[in-house]
Amino acid sequence: MKSDRLLSILLLLQTRGLVPAVELAERLEVSVRTIYRDIEALSASGVPVYAERGRHGGIALLPGFRTDVTGLTADEARALFVLAAEGAHAALGLDEALGSALRKVMAALPAPHRPAAELTSRRILVDPVRWMSGPRPAVDVAELHEAVFADRRLRLDYRHSGTSTPRAYTVDPYGLVVKAGVWYLVADLDGAPRLFRADRVRRAGLADEPVVRRPGVELADLWDELRRQVEERPGRVRLRVRVHRSRLDLFVRLHAGALTGEPCPEERGEWLRAELAVDSVEWARSLLSFGPNLEVLSPPEARDVLARHAAAVVALYGQAGAP
Repeated sequence: MKSDRLLSILLLLQTRGLVPAVELAERLEVSVRTIYRDIEALSASGVPVYAERGRHGGIALLPGFRTDVTGLTADEARALFVLAAEGAHAALGLDEALGSALRKVMAALPAPHRPAAELTSRRILVDPVRWMSGPRPAVDVAELHEAVFADRRLRLDYRHSGTSTPRAYTVDPYGLVVKAGVWYLVADLDGAPRLFRADRVRRAGLADEPVVRRPGVELADLWDELRRQVEERPGRVRLRVRVHRSRLDLFVRLHAGALTGEPCPEERGEWLRAELAVDSVEWARSLLSFGPNLEVLSPPEARDVLARHAAAVVALYGQAGAP
């Protein structure tokens, strides 16, 4: 609707200052000619808006002009009060700021929208932590948060998985990402994108040199690239297994990321066959928790791993006189 578009233009100009007409047209999915007609309509209604021509021109409001109109619809107001990551605000030290911001938004909402927004905050709760994920170590994300806004390089002492000694890095940070309750620092290391888990950072400090970011590269682009690298990383070892139907749901839930396809039923019985792409044959020992309800069929090296660990378990619990 034109009225919604006019309000969107007004709020964009109030937030951004001088905005090229081409950019307004792209964001609102209309033609540049339509944008100029809308500007004329705003001006006719008393809004002090003007256009600057030239290479660095655009459309802007007169300095000092503000409007208290929020422009929020009922659904938009409700969406603001569905807080999907309260833990994220706490980790960044923004809990109090969030509460203050929501109180201000509530006060600015049109009166008819306030009951629905308040009810949404009481009826909808999103917990980003997975079931039985166990306690996570305390992470000082506030320090990393400050660093990514400082526009300076960051020195890290970082402990990689499976190692006990941290390594020192100097990186160019782009920002922070929280995924399923786990914080990651996205940064360039020697010009290449890397992920650093915040709970493995042993020390972080700002360097004297300014940050060096690749032109035109944004945090969202890097995260999408790194996420796909993790999700699409081919496993070096293919495990072929058979799993009992009674444990199929648990098996799929725990190992969905390693499955190469849907499990297929065997011709007879209650068993299904599946294939897993994993990093090494040693990974197979994690399947011991399924007991006799899962059998590794190949490769033989993975069966040897299971047999060795199973024998160690039998030896441990089968010792005569063990406490």
